[in-house]
Amino acid sequence: MADDDDWEVPEPFRPEAAEFRWPLAQRLRSVASLRALVPPDATSVPALGTEREGSGVWIDASGLLLTIGYLVIEAETIWITDHAGRAVQGTVLATDFDTGFGLVQALGRLSEIEVAPLGDSEALAEGAACVLAAHGGPQRSVACAVAARQPFAGAWEYLLDNAIFTAPAHPHWGGAGLFGPDGALVGIGSLIMQQGDGRKRVDLNMVVPVAPLLPVLETMRRTGSTGRPLRPWLGLYATEDEEAVGVGSLAKGGPAERAGLKPDDRIIAVEGEKVSDLAGLWAAVRRAGPAGARVRMLVRRGSREMEVAITSADRARSLKAPRLH
Repeated sequence: MADDDDWEVPEPFRPEAAEFRWPLAQRLRSVASLRALVPPDATSVPALGTEREGSGVWIDASGLLLTIGYLVIEAETIWITDHAGRAVQGTVLATDFDTGFGLVQALGRLSEIEVAPLGDSEALAEGAACVLAAHGGPQRSVACAVAARQPFAGAWEYLLDNAIFTAPAHPHWGGAGLFGPDGALVGIGSLIMQQGDGRKRVDLNMVVPVAPLLPVLETMRRTGSTGRPLRPWLGLYATEDEEAVGVGSLAKGGPAERAGLKPDDRIIAVEGEKVSDLAGLWAAVRRAGPAGARVRMLVRRGSREMEVAITSADRARSLKAPRLH
């Protein structure tokens, strides 16, 4: 996931200060770059690599940075570079697997941090004019609009109730800050997706809204956890097609593998509730209880149906703890 420093957003897609009622240049200075180095034996390396680069947004003058968690999970070393090119090391304070957010604390002093106010992402409606900004100012920002507000389910046991989808898409979306019509930070860039067919394809960014973060932000800063019940983790990467939900792959030694689930199994029901898509699957797993709860699945393997009982776990326990500096 290493980034390339030599890139810019094409000029027609960049924001122009005259188009906004808030100070564009000032707000974009709140976006910093992140470079995370992860040990090769970390469990996230096969999917995410050992070197990860992206962005984050200053949300507190103490040097607190909000980013997307996959950039920094299991990181041994983190370097933060601000808008003026000043670099300082950082450390992970918390990662929230429910939302996907990560909090990083700068370990050295950076004068003149430009802090972005946190906005009301729930009020962000389809069609709203926004800016999705990576570190680097207007040249690395995209003037975009909200294309949709709807649930999003990821194959990696991830479910958002009210994700933000923006277009046109930003080419370096990871950890980018989404600034709404009033200039406040309303979300953090997570993914790029394609909508439509080959003749009329539209690229979108999926952005995680800040609303679920606000009630737990201070708890995360103090304790490294949200304070919510721990989400059940199965170690299951699921697939979805028109016919059914299936098992794509399994975390080595994870709860699902230990319970006997196998790749290519078809998942018919969870706790007696039929599931037909990823959103339904993960919602049913969560309803089974917090981490540690037993999750009963009815699966089809070839022509045979069987019940598999999985004792869920806390995902954080399968990851390397952040290195303290």
